[in-house]
Amino acid sequence: MGLASQTGASLLESLKKGEELFSAELRPPRAHSPGLQSMDDWIDTYHSIRRLNVAGFHVFITDNAVGRAEEENLRHLVTNLGPDARRSHIIPFLTSKHPLDYCLRYAERAYEQGFRTLVVLGGDRHDGIPRCVEHAIQLRRIIRRSVPSLILGGWANPHADLSEQTDYLMRGREETDFFLTQVVSHHDAEAVERFLELIGRRGIEIPGIFGVFYYRSARKSSLDTLRRFFPVPVREIEKEFEVEELRADDVCARTIRKLRRLGVRRFYVSNLPVADAAARLQTITGLAAEGEGGG
Repeated sequence: MGLASQTGASLLESLKKGEELFSAELRPPRAHSPGLQSMDDWIDTYHSIRRLNVAGFHVFITDNAVGRAEEENLRHLVTNLGPDARRSHIIPFLTSKHPLDYCLRYAERAYEQGFRTLVVLGGDRHDGIPRCVEHAIQLRRIIRRSVPSLILGGWANPHADLSEQTDYLMRGREETDFFLTQVVSHHDAEAVERFLELIGRRGIEIPGIFGVFYYRSARKSSLDTLRRFFPVPVREIEKEFEVEELRADDVCARTIRKLRRLGVRRFYVSNLPVADAAARLQTITGLAAEGEGGG
């Protein structure tokens, strides 16, 4: 079972092989943190990426995720990773919440620095920052013309209008080599199943990587904050943590097992603790495999 991709393979090569794939999504430190705090945060992030890298996992690095201003991911990656890091396994996000000139230069810089894959998405609208294009498809199209060798990833949301979401994938298939989904849960199985069925009916062959959120607890304030950005099954999560007394790793593994039963083979796990992301991801994949016969 391909818990981590083969050494040296690009993300797209791994996806084309059709093997099971696990990856992690990490966030850069918050922007405008005091100097020493920012440095410490980046050291922690750097070590986490390195450990995931050594374990063979692909790592996605966000760009101003969930309405939070983050340090520019590319600049710090180039500064801190060192020349021996497998940049084929490190995939920055770029949202369209930047000026167009910045986005184009970012893509060029990423390629020049050895990053061969880039996820280009619109970005959430909660912070009110305007996008440089109406849809991320347009930005991927512009980048494809400017940096034709760059592998480009898109975005789809199984919680949204599925006809519209699959329309975006159909329209953008020339400039979208793969797509990530908004995070889903085992409690969203029906929505995921409808999404997969519609992709099949429309003949969309772009490989997708499904997002799984790592809920660390059932703390109400945290869940209420998350609900601003994506659907959160609050009552179900509370039951799993407080009544069933499951651990965070168990809840995450439960989602992966459910998605597997629907035919999903590629995952990225979001919100892993930075300090031990690689260990947590390895534990989750082990739990998911052990529990294949149960819930």
